[in-house]
Amino acid sequence: MSDQGESPDADRMRSSVGKPARDLIRRIDELRTRAEALVGKPEALREQAREQLAVLTRRQIGSELENLPVTALQEVMGKRVSTLEQAGYRTIGRLAGVSTAELVALPGIGPKTAEKITEAVRAVVADVAKSARFRFQPDRPDDEQRNLLATLTAIRRADRAATQLIGPVRELTGITHEWLAAAAPARRRLSMWFSGRDKKQAALLALSRLETIDKHPRTGWLAGEITRHEQAVALTGYTDEQLWREYADDAAAVNATLSTVGGVEVEVEAAQGFIPEELRQRITAIPLDLSLIKSTLRGYQVFGAQYLIHQERSILGDEMGLGKTIQALAAAAHLAARGQQRFLVVCPASVQMNWLNEISKHTRLEAHNLHGAHREGAARRWLRDGGVAVTTFGTLGSLEVLKGHDQALLIVDEAHYVKNPKARRTQVVAAAVAAAQRVVFLTGTPMENRVEEFRNLVEQLQPATARGLKATNAVAGAKQFRRAVAPVYLRRNQEDVLTELPDKIEIDDWVLPSPADQTAYVAAVRSGNLMKMRQAAFEAQDSAKLERIGEIIEEAREDGRKVIVFSFFLGVLDRIQQTICPAAGSIRGAVRPAERQRLVDEFTAARDHAVLLCQIEAGGVGLNMQAASVVILAEPHWKPSAEEQAIARAHRMGQIRTVQVHRVLAKDSVDERIREVQEHKRLLFDEYARKSDAKDLDRRAVDPLQQPSRIQDEVPRPQDKPRPRALDDENLPTEQRIVLAEQHRLGIAAETIRHQDKN
Repeated sequence: MSDQGESPDADRMRSSVGKPARDLIRRIDELRTRAEALVGKPEALREQAREQLAVLTRRQIGSELENLPVTALQEVMGKRVSTLEQAGYRTIGRLAGVSTAELVALPGIGPKTAEKITEAVRAVVADVAKSARFRFQPDRPDDEQRNLLATLTAIRRADRAATQLIGPVRELTGITHEWLAAAAPARRRLSMWFSGRDKKQAALLALSRLETIDKHPRTGWLAGEITRHEQAVALTGYTDEQLWREYADDAAAVNATLSTVGGVEVEVEAAQGFIPEELRQRITAIPLDLSLIKSTLRGYQVFGAQYLIHQERSILGDEMGLGKTIQALAAAAHLAARGQQRFLVVCPASVQMNWLNEISKHTRLEAHNLHGAHREGAARRWLRDGGVAVTTFGTLGSLEVLKGHDQALLIVDEAHYVKNPKARRTQVVAAAVAAAQRVVFLTGTPMENRVEEFRNLVEQLQPATARGLKATNAVAGAKQFRRAVAPVYLRRNQEDVLTELPDKIEIDDWVLPSPADQTAYVAAVRSGNLMKMRQAAFEAQDSAKLERIGEIIEEAREDGRKVIVFSFFLGVLDRIQQTICPAAGSIRGAVRPAERQRLVDEFTAARDHAVLLCQIEAGGVGLNMQAASVVILAEPHWKPSAEEQAIARAHRMGQIRTVQVHRVLAKDSVDERIREVQEHKRLLFDEYARKSDAKDLDRRAVDPLQQPSRIQDEVPRPQDKPRPRALDDENLPTEQRIVLAEQHRLGIAAETIRHQDKN
């Protein structure tokens, strides 16, 4: 019989006392333990990764020291360096750890010299250790790298599991903690026999609650999810080949995870864009909600998203390849987690598909395509359901259905497209800006030509800040300018925050034009047609540029590297495709965005060598092509930013190999004049838009006066003629002055130039 006053649930559970109770309590307790372990797994794995990373870093430091010859101590040792070499200490690595007493034992080395050597070696070791940056080397895999890679892959999966299950796990542990303790006496009949009435009643009620939880469908679902994630974290069935292939496919995600275990040392001030301390504190005061983000964000990306949210209307001007897209999406996801619904992206048509892919890849927000025949219906669904809508500059103005509706966040990608206030595109975007609660302009090149254009962008976002930007800000120098724009502009550079990024080697491949090249070029100069002059190097059958490009592609094929070739001209791309690589894909302005993305995906998926041809204005913006590690620029572009954006398609987060950039340039041609124009524009951008002070420009162009060529022999040069004044007339378009310069250099149309000088 039941005790008087015992509840029906308690009475029902009396038959479960003993083994049934023990089994039930064990199942619930094991599930809770496994759930808590899974949620805590990321930190445990990170500690394991730190230990593995420390081993690899020490190995790297040792390797670098072994490559430093002992002759580096020449200033300290003088001629006695040979004594160290003869004793077997040929590298700094061999000297590291050698005591002063051991050095004194060597002939000719006294206590003072030994102490100097020891101090010098310590200083070198400290410098190497300070600058050491671990990077995976997939071309030289080994067990230590593989083990760290496996741990980082497990961390990524554990992070996903913890994010998805943290809510249900907390719910389970919260409601079962007291009930498991209360039900404990029911595990044995003897314990229940000697328990008091209240304790016995509590045990039976707790057992009833645990039984309800055990049979609940949500508990079954949670148990299945825990098992699935445990297997994923354990990398069950994973091979070394799969680990390295996943790294090659998504190295950005792996390195982002590495940054969370201390594998990427970043200067805090650089990661936060060198903004004033007071503003930084206000920005970081509110934590970023990442519950709707699938990917791991790096520290500087978290701060970037916080900046965009706090400042409300701002420009994210990070250098290409630092993940402006994911930072903007993280800001949107944060707002969505706080109850906001509608987010709108406006971008060039060439990158619209990429945005839609990135939304699905990095967030749990729904993506809507507001472009094409079904854009109106898609817009209505977006207005009803919320999510991230993506449209183009050209389509935005025709979406009547959007009028009268605001957005929680408007993201304008490649915002330098709207720097001209008189342009229709700018005016359409300005109307959208006015209707948005928050606005983010994304652009890596807001200072392409002059500071005034940057001011025009600021005017659309923060008119008061724009009014405060005076000419004296620019005159005073870059630091004063940056202080003035801190409330609206955040920029970080690759060298500051992407320390694990492989090196970028830029090579100026100057070629000597063939006689046929020269004939075609002189004819183009004589015609006064600048576009013909720029393409003349590709006309001849024995084109020197085509030959050099073919050599670079062949070398890349032998090394298993993928290649992107950029040119402004369709005709040049056609010649390269016909002559060198007929199987290569080709991205051009006329190729629809979806097809561009398909070509990029095929290029990325190809194993080993592949070639992709791109018109620089179409393929050089917005697309991610980090599968390529060789970039060829078939001719120089007017704007350095266009070249830099093209290079950044490959040299960006996710790149795992050193990137070779080949600028193929024709000696004694218009290429030299365009490089001169480039230098001026790059200087302006570096001075005012980069945090670092303007650096010495790398002038690697060959001086034509130092290397005579057969062209110089064949074409008379008016060295004895005065420089035409028209070449320095800034009222003339730059393109016209370049044509005149080449005509003057080659002794063509001299009468025309003299006539212009007289006028």
